[in-house]
Amino acid sequence: MTGRPLSDAEVERLRGAPFTYSDVGSTRTGAMPDGYGVLLRSVVVGSGPERFERASQAVLRWDMHRRAGLTVRPSNDPVALGTVAVVRLGPGPLGLDAPVRVVYLVDEPRRQGFAYGTLPGHPERGEEAFVVELQADGSVTFTITAFSRPATLVARLTGPVGRRIQSLVTNRYLRAV
Repeated sequence: MTGRPLSDAEVERLRGAPFTYSDVGSTRTGAMPDGYGVLLRSVVVGSGPERFERASQAVLRWDMHRRAGLTVRPSNDPVALGTVAVVRLGPGPLGLDAPVRVVYLVDEPRRQGFAYGTLPGHPERGEEAFVVELQADGSVTFTITAFSRPATLVARLTGPVGRRIQSLVTNRYLRAV
């Protein structure tokens, strides 16, 4: 789902906001920081160059998020380095806004994707990467790598329920690609 576009003021505020964690880029290196829950999920989404292209576009154009039932208000579509977005989970006044900024892009002939990091106002602290890869055998894999921990009192109070919600959203992402 697409919400109202971000205003210029919102884009400027989010681009200037600090990340809410210090280990920016750790999903790229695989060296996950201590004190965070770590998630690594991968699934084969098909085979061949055409499937790789479609899956890559689903990730880079925010379709994965939208197909997973989230509302996305990005500053750029497709994703670019420095893109900011407000991702919203849930309807109306019960929904949670999750501001993020893209920390890096993966733009290789056989690997496409990006990672974003959390900004102030996000219920969690951490980073999440979404990468599509065309393997040597022709299979296409989609991998989500993340580390996070609660950033707000509400997120801390949800405990295992919050982790379950994160797992459900991850499953939706995997199915959406």
